[in-house]
Amino acid sequence: MKRIITTLILLVSTSVFSWDQRAPLPPQQCAVHSPWGFAATQREAQPICREAYLVAYDAPVRIPVYVAYTLTPPNALGCFPRTNAFVADQSVPNGATPQDYAGTGYDKGHAAPDGDLSWSQQVEYESFLMTNMYPQHGSLNRGIWKLLETSVRGWAVQRNQPYTIYVGALYGAGDDRIGNGVIVPNAYYKIVIDQQTGAVAGWLFPHKKPYVNLGNDLTKFRAPIDGIQQAAGVKFAFPANARELQPGQEWPVNYGALTNAKRAKCGGSGE
Repeated sequence: MKRIITTLILLVSTSVFSWDQRAPLPPQQCAVHSPWGFAATQREAQPICREAYLVAYDAPVRIPVYVAYTLTPPNALGCFPRTNAFVADQSVPNGATPQDYAGTGYDKGHAAPDGDLSWSQQVEYESFLMTNMYPQHGSLNRGIWKLLETSVRGWAVQRNQPYTIYVGALYGAGDDRIGNGVIVPNAYYKIVIDQQTGAVAGWLFPHKKPYVNLGNDLTKFRAPIDGIQQAAGVKFAFPANARELQPGQEWPVNYGALTNAKRAKCGGSGE
């Protein structure tokens, strides 16, 4: 009986990873995720175009320079459940693997979050490709970073308009590495663009030891867009009518209403 139970556990634990990877799309097909043009990066970056997001991948350090994606209101309320189907990206030789993170104390933190990519089963699977991951301490990944991810979904749904999001990290030669050379960034940022109005807001979160809970006040981590770009070595493209919001002027979101909208569409708890 013990052998049967062990076999069943192994089957359950491995079956979640058995999905077929699609080859990346031609980069030009990711224009929807960079509608005003592709970013210029100081670091050499490999473009990897997926249906739901664009990765600029830094192969030597096995993380993205940045990830860009556009979230529409219908896609912000996807109903496919989280699979945790973490897997190495077959399109990248010697790229990061889930094993690189094992026993390190770091989460496999999404750049383009699973919650924004749950509108298609294949897209949900592709959210777990390791080329879409950063090593993040749980105090960030499961804390204020998750709150900002949820806020983006709320803005798209409650304002009923698409947003384009740029996600990236600050890292350099002095930063720690885990596994087979995966670098651990010292900060993470997110830039959110309202496609309809051109309003733009940026956030920058520290990621240095000793890691602490950063709380839940997103206004404390607002940062100037120019400063983020300079520190990251990335020059992003913005709409012609872009205007940067001042801290405290961010779009409002009703988290309870967002949960209820998700529950109404998908059933369940609304998570």
